Amino acid sequence: MAITYRDSGVDIEEGDRLVERIKPHAKKTMRPEVMAGIGGFASLVSLPKGYREPILVSGTDGVGTKLKVAFLAGRHDTIGQDLVAMCVNDVACTGAEPLFFLDYFGTGKLSSDQAADVVAGIADGCAKAGCALVGGETAELPGFYAPGEYDLAGFCVGVVEKSEVIDGKRVQVGDVVIGLPSSGLHSNGYSLARKVLLEAKGMKLDERPEALGGRTLGEALLEPTTIYVRDLLALRRSGVDVRSMSHITGGGLVGNVPRTLPDGTKAMLDSKAWKIPAIFEMIREGGDVPADDMLQTFNLGIGFTIIVPRSDEGPALQLLRGRGIDAVTIGEIQAGSGEATCEIK
Repeated sequence: MAITYRDSGVDIEEGDRLVERIKPHAKKTMRPEVMAGIGGFASLVSLPKGYREPILVSGTDGVGTKLKVAFLAGRHDTIGQDLVAMCVNDVACTGAEPLFFLDYFGTGKLSSDQAADVVAGIADGCAKAGCALVGGETAELPGFYAPGEYDLAGFCVGVVEKSEVIDGKRVQVGDVVIGLPSSGLHSNGYSLARKVLLEAKGMKLDERPEALGGRTLGEALLEPTTIYVRDLLALRRSGVDVRSMSHITGGGLVGNVPRTLPDGTKAMLDSKAWKIPAIFEMIREGGDVPADDMLQTFNLGIGFTIIVPRSDEGPALQLLRGRGIDAVTIGEIQAGSGEATCEIK
């Protein structure tokens, strides 16, 4: 008896259907620099006009075990924004404007309905970041993933003027640290969050804990990662002297802020400067999680930090708040010794 590729678990026709469903989502993200996008073997994108010495900036990331929550909830329309956010926010830390994005979607048995929901979220994220979704890869790998599950990876390329690269080298003692609020856990710490809330506490995703103000646990855990790109670009173009930026991901504030500080400096942050969202308190209390673990695992309500001279603190806060961001000053740069560090008091 003849055995076909479909018999082995790969449905090429379902993949073709997905490509057709992706095209309108990708179309809404297009930029004038895109010469060839979805459909070919590779994408062609020219550099934007106006750059004298353009530097390309690249980044890649995934979503981690937040995917497990999406599987349990049967909801796949927001996880794509997480994928985009994890990449474009990283690229933006250099001062770059995200230019284009590609994704990788791997699954055991392709469902064009499920995958289309994921890609729609990716397209929404790209639209929020102002970058084009120019292509990707969909891989159907029978027997490799559990039924109904998939994995995601994202790849972003941005561009910045060479003279305008932000690398933290100009940070000085006395500069202030401004924090931009996170929307929740973003896409980090879900292994610990699931261990505490879903396993140890036995909570269900459709529960509505009083602390969450009427939201279900699933809604809180699947809240998409904030995309800060347009606000960061607006801040830079306003003339504010942005000296350092950090995307607060795995490692928390203490692990990420020092990544763009010069040696011999220390970021001293005041934990009373912002309100820690309820979801983090639920995790801490539910698992009696040590303070150090909380600091090194979660963003604790601050998803991005910006360092500016004290003279630019007021203009920076005014611009960000005018754009609807509840930005707050959360600390200052002090003299340190050796490698850069970050402390929270």
